[in-house]
Amino acid sequence: MTRLSVNINKIATLRNARGANNPNVIQIAIDCERFGAQGITVHPRPDERHIRFSDVIELKKVVTTEFNIEGYPDERYLKLIKEVKPAQATLVPDKPDAITSNAGWDTLAHASFLKKIIDEIKKSGARVSVFVDPKIQMVEGAKKVGADRIELYTEPYAAHFRQNKEKAIQSYKEAAHVANQLELGINAGHDLDLKNLKYLKQNIPYLDEVSIGHALICDALYLGLENTIQLYLRELA
Repeated sequence: MTRLSVNINKIATLRNARGANNPNVIQIAIDCERFGAQGITVHPRPDERHIRFSDVIELKKVVTTEFNIEGYPDERYLKLIKEVKPAQATLVPDKPDAITSNAGWDTLAHASFLKKIIDEIKKSGARVSVFVDPKIQMVEGAKKVGADRIELYTEPYAAHFRQNKEKAIQSYKEAAHVANQLELGINAGHDLDLKNLKYLKQNIPYLDEVSIGHALICDALYLGLENTIQLYLRELA
């Protein structure tokens, strides 16, 4: 089964626009789980422009499914992981001012850094996933530094899906096959939506988890949050 983890960063962005507590990020997380989500994902950035570090602490108290905290592994992130002890820590190579994730780790060039970070995070009991491009050498590098899973960066897949979906998926199939052979778990995320999700799942049948936020929240504006989550789950069935 491929799990659906809902990234609630966009909910926090909407809340922060008015400076109060509407919508309530904590309640939304509770409701996402009630509507069928099998995980909650957050990505607290240094400037706290959406999810705040204090939100993460409060979410830990209420999330009953799998809690996934994404981020660049700086000192503040590592402190947060140690305190919250999420089910999963997803490491991304974003610069502090990045609008959103736009590339995976070079797991070869940053091997010593990643290995040290992963060893430290695992002491908290969290599973570690490393954000990578669909390149075999990057997948192999993730295995060597001790990652439990990879998260395939799917923006290029989504960008080329409509033009040529067979070509768009090819490198992902190859990378996922290698990951599966290496006994790495496989996650995926970025620009996945109701149009391209099923095809990804069909071509990577051993996909463990997808993390979806922006498209899901956009769909929920028209379709409602509960209905939207059910529609995404249906694509993964």
